[in-house]
Amino acid sequence: MKDSSQTRSTRDAILDATDEMLRLFGYRKMTIDDLAREVGIGKGTVYLYFPSKEEIALCHIDRIIERLKVKLWQIADSDIAPEKKIRKMLVERVMFRFDAVQHYTTSLNELLAQVRPRLLERRTRYFQEEANIFAKVLSEGKSAGDFASDSASMSQSLLIATNSLLPYSLSTFELGSRDEIEAKVKRMADLLLKGILSR
Repeated sequence: MKDSSQTRSTRDAILDATDEMLRLFGYRKMTIDDLAREVGIGKGTVYLYFPSKEEIALCHIDRIIERLKVKLWQIADSDIAPEKKIRKMLVERVMFRFDAVQHYTTSLNELLAQVRPRLLERRTRYFQEEANIFAKVLSEGKSAGDFASDSASMSQSLLIATNSLLPYSLSTFELGSRDEIEAKVKRMADLLLKGILSR
């Protein structure tokens, strides 16, 4: 019987290979055989961890978001002021995604067009989970008198405002260089913070 660390290691190796195969071939041309060969396991072993190629691609995106949420929680739980937390979190949510897929030549929407309906369902969940983290910091800032609002709709608005800089509809090449994106998101974060700070 495999221990959980070996299970996690093989699963992560498959997801790492997925990242590489998506970069090289895109979703349509990526095969389970390619993944198995890349990891050095049998094709049947891949199916022990994932029921389908679609689920592998979606779990690859899930893993990116899970890692992002860890980063957002670290910022949310830090000792810096709520205003600085929000700014840092907004920058992190854009730049983390950018860095995770910057080696792809097409947008995520193009790359994963065949699984788009299921990806959109997951995206709704991702954004809600992120909004919950932002809402915690907004509530903390409201209690400290820093923010005029701590509503859930405000956290949603912060995310919607920065979604235009995420690599979903545009490739990272189309979005611009990393420095350009970072400068844009910082300017946007400063503008958004002016709207929620207590006067």
